[in-house]
Amino acid sequence: MFHHTIVKRPGATYVNGLTTSDLGKPILETAFEQHDAYIEALKKCGTEVTVLPSNDQFPDSTFVEDTAVLTPEFAVISNPGAKSRNGEIHDMEPAIKSFYDKIYYIKAPGTLDGGDILQAEDHFYIGISARTNQEGAEQLKAILESENYKATIVPLQKFFHLKTGIAYLGNQLIVAAGEFVDHPDFNSYKKIIVPPEEEYAANCIRINDYVIIPTGYPQTKQRIEEAGYQTIELDTSEFRKLDGGLSCLSLRF
Repeated sequence: MFHHTIVKRPGATYVNGLTTSDLGKPILETAFEQHDAYIEALKKCGTEVTVLPSNDQFPDSTFVEDTAVLTPEFAVISNPGAKSRNGEIHDMEPAIKSFYDKIYYIKAPGTLDGGDILQAEDHFYIGISARTNQEGAEQLKAILESENYKATIVPLQKFFHLKTGIAYLGNQLIVAAGEFVDHPDFNSYKKIIVPPEEEYAANCIRINDYVIIPTGYPQTKQRIEEAGYQTIELDTSEFRKLDGGLSCLSLRF
């Protein structure tokens, strides 16, 4: 069960955020409306939502997931891999400290984005990507294992972040796309396979009784519902333009 979520409002500079997509500049007003709908969905899922104000110094800071890894017992403040995003952790730290007494830190030269971390029960998968390096992954693995969690490091081939292509829905069931469909690290799980043309839908989030999925991916939606889950569809077009998905926009704990 998730009881709490933390989100951060996009600011006026959001349109200047980092991107590898070729989808054009975000429309700010639409991004605000989509963020409002996201907050309402988190409430519908039964979580108490902490909404942090925007910070125009950091255009990408609405993507709060990258700043921390949260477990029931402790938090890990990350060290985001993009230089322009590194300072985002300082805004997030007080919010996280209001919920956690036990906090670890990823220290340079290690870098780590929360979007590269997938938790499946007591097992964490740590992606090595353009934003999370080997040193950061090893630091997190050591922290998790010291707290009696399992951890596996997964070098990425194509995806931007680990969670760009995989989600855990509970009950040993994953949603997998692309390189994760046949990945040996995930062979023990039951799988919902995302077809190539719906790859963006692999970044969905299970929150209590619901799975929140992006709008416009009917095959993936049907497969998740056939597995017994209620879905909430949200339009994330303006976040996709900056490489963002549903998981990126919140910390869930």
